[in-house]
Amino acid sequence: MGNSHETLYKCGKSSTFAEQNKVTIHNEIMEYMFAINHCIVTPVRQEPSESSEQLTQLLFGEVCEVLDRLPRWTKIRSTIDGQEGWVDFKMLKPTPVPSLKGRENRSGVVAVPMAVATDMETGEERMLTLGTRLPNYAHGTFEVLGKQYLINPTEVRGERLEGKGDEAMRREDVCAIAQTLLNAPYLWGGKNAMGIDCSGFTQVVYAAMGVNLLRNAREQVTQGELVPSLAEAQPGDLAFFDHADRDDKATNISHVGMLLDTKRIIHCSGCVHVDDIDELGIHLRDGELTHHLVAIKRYL
Repeated sequence: MGNSHETLYKCGKSSTFAEQNKVTIHNEIMEYMFAINHCIVTPVRQEPSESSEQLTQLLFGEVCEVLDRLPRWTKIRSTIDGQEGWVDFKMLKPTPVPSLKGRENRSGVVAVPMAVATDMETGEERMLTLGTRLPNYAHGTFEVLGKQYLINPTEVRGERLEGKGDEAMRREDVCAIAQTLLNAPYLWGGKNAMGIDCSGFTQVVYAAMGVNLLRNAREQVTQGELVPSLAEAQPGDLAFFDHADRDDKATNISHVGMLLDTKRIIHCSGCVHVDDIDELGIHLRDGELTHHLVAIKRYL
C-alpha cells in the first residue's frame, strides 16, 4: 500500500493525493498527538513529497501537533508559530501530551549561528542552530526526549528572556545577534545559517531574545507595537515592505528586515546583508528603490 501511494504521487496526482489516500489519525486510535523534531533542522513541506516546496523548518527539540499521517509522511502543526505542513516521519519522535508540560517555562535559547550540544550519557555531539529552544536549561545543561545535554553557556541566552534586562542592552543584543548571520544565503522556508529567508531571519533572531514571532512577514506585522515613522524607530525594530515595482497601490507585505538605526537595515534578500533605508524604503548603493516601506513594528 505504501509503495502504491508513492507511485501515485510520483505520477503527478499530487492535487488529489492527500484527499484520496491520506490516513486520518483519529483521536481514539492515535498512538500519539504530539511529536518532537530530533534533527538539527527538518524541512516542512507543502505536500508529502521530497520535491515539494519547503514552507518552513523545525529546529531541534521543536514540538509539533500531529494532524494526519501517511506511510512515510506526517502532517504537523508547529506549537510555536502554528505553521502546518508535511514532514518525513523519520525526523520526528512521538511524545505523549503530559511530557510537554513545563516546556514553555524554558530558560535558554541558542544565541549563536551554530552551537554544539553533547549527550551527557553517550558523548554524542549534535549541532544546534540559532533560535533553538532549550527546555529546562540551567547552567549549561538541558533536556530533550529524556536525554541530558551539555552546551557552552556562552552560546546561550537565558538571563534576558521573558522581557528581562535593560532595554538598551536588549536592543544592542538583538542587533548583535542579527549580525552573526551576515552573508547567510537566502533559502525559501529556511531558518538557519546554511539557508534562511527574510522572516525566518527575524524569527530566529528574536527567538534568541525570548520573543516568539510568527513565521511569515505578513503575520509578523500583526504583532508588536506600531512605530509612527522611521525617525522614531529604534535599533531592533522590524521594518515591513511590499515590492517597489508593483503597479497596484494595495499593501501586500512581502518582506521584513531589522533596523540597525534610522539609516541602515539588515535583512535577507539574496543573502543576509546591510542596506540603506529611508522613509521610502530600501535602496541599493546606486539609489534604486527595491522595497517600499509600509510599516515599522517594535517588539522589545
